[in-house]
Amino acid sequence: MKRRIVIAGVTGFLGRYLARYLMGGGDEVIGLVRREGTAPGGVREVLWDGVTLGGWGEALDGADVLVNLAGRSVNCRYDARHRAEIMESRTASTGILGDAISLAKKPPRVWINSSTLTIYRHAEDGPQDEASGELGVGFSVEVAKAWEKAFFGARVPGVVRKVALRTSMVLANEPGTVFAVLWRLVKWGLGGRMGDGRQRVSWVHIDDFCRAVEWVMERDEFEGVANLVAPEVPRNGEFMAALRGRAGVPVGLPAARWMLEGGAWALRTETELVTKSRWGVARRLSEHGFRFRWPRLEGALADLAPGRGRVMVGVAKKLTSPE
Repeated sequence: MKRRIVIAGVTGFLGRYLARYLMGGGDEVIGLVRREGTAPGGVREVLWDGVTLGGWGEALDGADVLVNLAGRSVNCRYDARHRAEIMESRTASTGILGDAISLAKKPPRVWINSSTLTIYRHAEDGPQDEASGELGVGFSVEVAKAWEKAFFGARVPGVVRKVALRTSMVLANEPGTVFAVLWRLVKWGLGGRMGDGRQRVSWVHIDDFCRAVEWVMERDEFEGVANLVAPEVPRNGEFMAALRGRAGVPVGLPAARWMLEGGAWALRTETELVTKSRWGVARRLSEHGFRFRWPRLEGALADLAPGRGRVMVGVAKKLTSPE
């Protein structure tokens, strides 16, 4: 059956992929956009500002699903202005979507809101799942907490099922994405371990991201928080070695902490994005029957960079799965 799906944040990396994926399956996608002509082809655009109520709210009335992916990129320096923008862009958009749903005569039956796996603490000693995972400290964690508070605190009709997806780093071979940046570093001979290389790297293939969102749409019994991360969670040193193997680059210059600090300053970003150990496990998705198409890094890299070389023999066997 054709579904009517509203996506806030449709112009971002994840929103574009998700919209194309859903339309490929025959769904109608409506994108909430800030500027006309910015959504993927085939998406019906509705203008909004992400802050105030307006005529855009009518798009939610009669929709089957709302997916909120709106939020300013965290790939920046965490100065006062950027911190405020990162926080506001997530909490304000989530809050106003809740207000719009509460006014709908026929609200969406499911509201899927983006969240982040970085809500958990720096973990090198064990995986963090939805039930027993320990929340961390710091700015990024506070943003994640406030984001989920705005989501679950939104007063909407009881017929609306809420799911917050705590998503890990999403891998896709597209310019500007984290995969493209890391791939370029590897090709330049700079793809060694980052810091001590022991921090865990949680990731998920873009295909599994889209599949998981659709899977959640179709499971009426599934609600609450859910980690979205592939089963195999390598250390940074292992992750970079697998990338080098796929690229056919035998060595990579390692980056000490002081080098990362300097590089992050030059690139106007934060070292936390690569030094924090994010070790998540998708316990709830797995227990409810979701199966990853790309559970292992070796297969994911082969799909993302076909014909670019071979993953180094032995690397995949060393990668650690929390299962």
